[in-house]
Amino acid sequence: MAIFMLSLTGVPPLVGFTGKFYVFSAAVEAGYIGLAVIGVLNSAVSAYYYIRVIVTMYMEEGDAAFEIAALRPALSAAIIIAAAGTVLLGLFPSASISIARESFLSLGRDRY
Repeated sequence: MAIFMLSLTGVPPLVGFTGKFYVFSAAVEAGYIGLAVIGVLNSAVSAYYYIRVIVTMYMEEGDAAFEIAALRPALSAAIIIAAAGTVLLGLFPSASISIARESFLSLGRDRY
């Protein structure tokens, strides 16, 4: 869960950083510098809350009365695949970016 929360925060080399980088870069290129600044500030505020949850998960004592159930193998596999995708798409974003670019261009320029 920490990997996913750090990705939502926009920590490199996770895929969330790549997404935020492209969104903020597009805003600046389009002349919406104020909007990009607001987005960066919003990311900083959200980072505080995400990191608080991560610190609570790993650094604080849990309730002794709470029992953790074992994960089913299919759920464990899904979480591992999603975490690997989060890291790998952050390290090697060019493949997903080119797919997104081609998808956008296939919509036709007359619409946008």
